[in-house]
Amino acid sequence: MEVAEFNRSIIEEFRANGGAVGGPFEGATLALLTTTGAKTGRPHTTPLVYLADGDRVLVFATNSGAPSHPQWFTNLLADNRVTVEIGTETYEATAIALHGEERAAKYAEQARRHPAFAEYQEKTDREIPVVALYRADSDQPLGIGDLLVNVHRSLRQDLAALRADVESYLSNGQASGAARPDLAAQLRAHCTAFCGALHEHHQGEETEGFPRLQRLHPELAPVLERLRQEHDAVTGMRRDLQALLDDIDTADPDQVRTKLADVNDQLEAHYAYEEKELFDALNAVTAGEWSGSR
Repeated sequence: MEVAEFNRSIIEEFRANGGAVGGPFEGATLALLTTTGAKTGRPHTTPLVYLADGDRVLVFATNSGAPSHPQWFTNLLADNRVTVEIGTETYEATAIALHGEERAAKYAEQARRHPAFAEYQEKTDREIPVVALYRADSDQPLGIGDLLVNVHRSLRQDLAALRADVESYLSNGQASGAARPDLAAQLRAHCTAFCGALHEHHQGEETEGFPRLQRLHPELAPVLERLRQEHDAVTGMRRDLQALLDDIDTADPDQVRTKLADVNDQLEAHYAYEEKELFDALNAVTAGEWSGSR
């Protein structure tokens, strides 16, 4: 049975039985997530095993361990307003990807509960995204500005962890040994994950966030143009950093430290400027206005 047909049968069974299904999902905590197609603009519904996490729900872009992200996650990069179905309840939510230590901890928790998730990560070189779904009808709903700050916080944590790992390697990993190549590979994977998350964040802003905000607030055009230029500069520094860590065994340790410090300083300045200039405008936008500005 093709994936689309299989998903269709699960969705029909879910809706006909108040969220209960049989087969491979029997007894699982299953949700239906409806996103908006990034290219088609049409609704796209996917059954997903979720993890309840306080007032939010976490879903995992495993794609069964395939090398590419699932379509529903790609859709979220264009529009993070989603519909969630759990049991007999349906509600609107805002989706935001977790990063750094928080993402790692939540994925590890899900893998402990469901060992298949550990197998999915082992099958692919990509870091499987973890996405938090925040209810739109929450007593304390997140504004779009709040979501931006949360993304920046996660990226800060991830870069801090990468810097700590690099420093540990440079300070303590100089002796030759069987573990050294493994540690170097782990550093490169960590760098790739951070750089990928940063790229996805900036790409989402460039393709969707900034154009929408400029349509709603034309007076912000100079600010958005400066942020676009900063994105270009960050992209160059990110590539330089990846190249250095790809050859970390032969790289000058001081050069690696300097590059990491430069990336950190440039990102801190970028985050601070973006939050100062856009936070209030973003939090003042309603979900309806944001969706209508596509």
